[in-house]
Amino acid sequence: MKPQIVISLKIFLMLTIITGLIYPLFITFAAQIIFPQEASGSVIKKDGKLIGSELIGQKFVSDKYFSSRPSEIDFSPMPSGASNFGMTSTKLKSLFDERKKEFAEKNYINDADLTPHEMLFASASGVDPHITPQAAFLQVGRITKARNFDEHRRRLIILLIASLTEKPQFGFLCKPTINVLLLNIELDKIE
Repeated sequence: MKPQIVISLKIFLMLTIITGLIYPLFITFAAQIIFPQEASGSVIKKDGKLIGSELIGQKFVSDKYFSSRPSEIDFSPMPSGASNFGMTSTKLKSLFDERKKEFAEKNYINDADLTPHEMLFASASGVDPHITPQAAFLQVGRITKARNFDEHRRRLIILLIASLTEKPQFGFLCKPTINVLLLNIELDKIE
């Protein structure tokens, strides 16, 4: 019986070294070589200062910036998650109606039914960094007014939205989207 325990411990130790040390180091090294930006968290720096990640949504409350979609966890990546409210939940219905009214009022929209769905429902992760171009275009009036932009600068914002719109993944998965953080960074460059 004793030799079996020794053999089992040797196998356990060998598999622990292979799967717990060698494999993760190999994958990390390969990722840094093949996808260095993504493997490092897709961090964005401005003037040498970390301002965020392309992968994690942020909360923008100023009228001068595009708003991200709602987050049940207030954009904290730890722990990420959703509310798990079902479609028959009165709490979800209440949040839906409140967000619809708030988005329409904040963005000077006469018909609240024009509010895109991603601005009404929180993302499953709570940190989704994207919105649709439709949601971005509906915010242009508010941003133009908050920044005292003229018609020329308003058109620049519209062109900015169009230029930063990402096509669906593989050409068919999802809808076109825009990364809100990248959009707001470029928005600050308009003078």
